Amino acid sequence: MKTDWLHSATWAVIGSAIRATALVSLATVCMGINEAAADEAGISFWLPGLYGSFAAAPGEPGWSFASVFYHPSVSAGAGTSFPRGGGVDVGIEGRGDIIAFGPTYTFDQPLWGAQAAVSLLAVAGRNSACVDATLAGPGGGTISGERCESYTGVGDLLPQFTLKWNEGVNNYMTYVTGDIPIGAYDPDRLANTGLGHGAIDGGVGYTYLNPETGREFSIVGGMTYNFQNPDTDYQNGIDGHVDWAASQFLNEHVHVGVVGYAFQQLTGDSGEGATLGDFKSRVFGIGPQVGYKFDFDDKTAGYVNLKGYYEFGAKNRPEGWNVWLTLAFSPRAEKP
Repeated sequence: MKTDWLHSATWAVIGSAIRATALVSLATVCMGINEAAADEAGISFWLPGLYGSFAAAPGEPGWSFASVFYHPSVSAGAGTSFPRGGGVDVGIEGRGDIIAFGPTYTFDQPLWGAQAAVSLLAVAGRNSACVDATLAGPGGGTISGERCESYTGVGDLLPQFTLKWNEGVNNYMTYVTGDIPIGAYDPDRLANTGLGHGAIDGGVGYTYLNPETGREFSIVGGMTYNFQNPDTDYQNGIDGHVDWAASQFLNEHVHVGVVGYAFQQLTGDSGEGATLGDFKSRVFGIGPQVGYKFDFDDKTAGYVNLKGYYEFGAKNRPEGWNVWLTLAFSPRAEKP
């Protein structure tokens, strides 16, 4: 028999909160943190670990809002090179403290039998990066030694559109998102708050939710197409990514589980600024998570989630660890 505290309305509340969390989390990729991603300067549009548990679960119609604190700390040895602005950075170390935030609106009327939602997100924070050396020119001559920079500011804007379908314990999703490059960007700077180029990303997702057992499993996969950076004549290749999560409810409010991701650049970088040629990257991550659902007031539900990833198997990319802390609010679902 289905337990009272795991009725479908509970999934709707968490699904709405998690979706807002994932959408807002996407904004952190625009911070230009050299230590956090791949491609030019070690930066990709997609931030691995963006989606987690309940990714494809339906939500309550109306406005949702989420804020995310994201802290990465990674490094790459002196033998690892990263192209940036026509030069090459050798060895990278850095960390960031970023707050991402934004609203999501979920429509009441179905579209093609699915629940539709739109969002527009922003991000702000501080990131720091260090390189062992910067090389330039065909001969790779050293033009600077160890160098460190920190930068605080705002980043790009990220619109997103999702469609979600529900069939019992099975939930399906498709999404499309992109980058509007309006954040501060300087190709000569190690740390930026803008990506420096536009991008578009799309994919599909699946969530298994069983209210009788309190178990769930989610997986989301997608690909990113990057437009050329006009300041450096550099175009990142096509990136592929998979985020997954599994969790178990312990009681009416708390669930625990594991999260993970895989990121693989599918095609090489190109353009006059691609001095390292067919530059591809990959990384994997895994770690724990805990979530807590609560009623904020008579009309609003709240959700807090803490998750962390340890990275491994990196190629042409820094690796380390990162932590996410999310607070989300969404319309409270009525109990049946």
